[in-house]
Amino acid sequence: MPPELKRQLGGFDATTVGIGSMIGAGVFVAFAPAAASAGSFLPLAVALAGVIAYCNAAASAQLAAVHPHSGGTYIYGRRQLGPWPGFLAGWSFITGKLASCAAMALTIGLYAAPGFETAAAIAAVVALTTVNLLGVTRTALMTRIVVSLVVPVLAFVIVAAFASPAHDGGIGSVQTSPWGVLQAAGLMFFAFAGYARIATMGEEVREPRKNIPAAIFGALGFTLVLYLLLALGLQHALGAEALAASAAPLRDVFADATSTLPATAVTVAAVLGSLGALLALIAGVGRTILAMAREGDMPRFLSRISTRFTVPFAAEVATAVVVIALLLTTDVLTVVGFSSFGVLIYYAIANLSALTLTDRPWHSPRALNLLGVAGCLLLAFTLPTASVLTMVAVLTAGVAGRAVVLWVRRRRSGNAG
Repeated sequence: MPPELKRQLGGFDATTVGIGSMIGAGVFVAFAPAAASAGSFLPLAVALAGVIAYCNAAASAQLAAVHPHSGGTYIYGRRQLGPWPGFLAGWSFITGKLASCAAMALTIGLYAAPGFETAAAIAAVVALTTVNLLGVTRTALMTRIVVSLVVPVLAFVIVAAFASPAHDGGIGSVQTSPWGVLQAAGLMFFAFAGYARIATMGEEVREPRKNIPAAIFGALGFTLVLYLLLALGLQHALGAEALAASAAPLRDVFADATSTLPATAVTVAAVLGSLGALLALIAGVGRTILAMAREGDMPRFLSRISTRFTVPFAAEVATAVVVIALLLTTDVLTVVGFSSFGVLIYYAIANLSALTLTDRPWHSPRALNLLGVAGCLLLAFTLPTASVLTMVAVLTAGVAGRAVVLWVRRRRSGNAG
């Protein structure tokens, strides 16, 4: 029997990991491209993404209580639907989140070391992988520190945005449509994906039947309120057109300020938030790779666990190597759509898996699972065409690769017999 990870995280730490993952990704990456699609209807797109995220959170909470093991929907899909849906979920998660890791790392570089973005991004990946390799309790501690520093800065930005003069001319300055709002919701969903890390770390959470659902709903509820306030505040201070065109909208709230201190604080918060997101992303991807390696859907050596720190060191080192390769060869500032598509497919399978459960808590009626499936697929296929086509090709390649591996294994077993 393969070694298992230790249950070292309480409910508060698990909630903090989810919040740290979401605010790092969403606040500093997703608002501008979403505003370009939704215009002045950005808050509606945020709310729509939040509704779909709630459906997914309910399904994830229900499934994590039944299957409290590392791997998230990869494990749920395998056990509830079969090996192929499970593989598709795991492959969607890994490919989408590897792109997210690279995006977060480059965000750190862009804010912390302009002109040396790639070098700073690689240094961040190496440093945070080392933190993860030292144990999950250190990961949770660092994420808690990041959240405690970033959230007050975001609260300050919200207050300052609403206190600034209202921008005249923002309403209707960006052309939008129902399709644009759906596309923006799909892009904003990138910002709500952090609670997936709670489920993927299910094997390390104490009292999982109680703590995992509470952590998922707590992290999602807190972040949804924060995003809605930020969307409204940014539109009030900047207007829809300026928000859509901004590379750093939270910092632009203080563009006319006489002091550079507020903008500096936002820059520091952006770096810390991205560090927190990248830290949790590396941990989540590593644990999904661990789960897939245990089942034979990834090379078996990736299931190795450190005996000293009880972490999946092989999977996390492999994650870091791939992310560094992406940073060296790819422009990852355009991968928000890629990540959103992969994660939406992942959660569509989570909702299908939850639909098969018979023991259902009050927060997960079957109708909610059906809404989650339909919502995930709708948002996924309204994303920018390049994102959809690229990710469909990546997922197809993964499925074809698994089919070839299974065929080779059957041939070998037949020849051996």
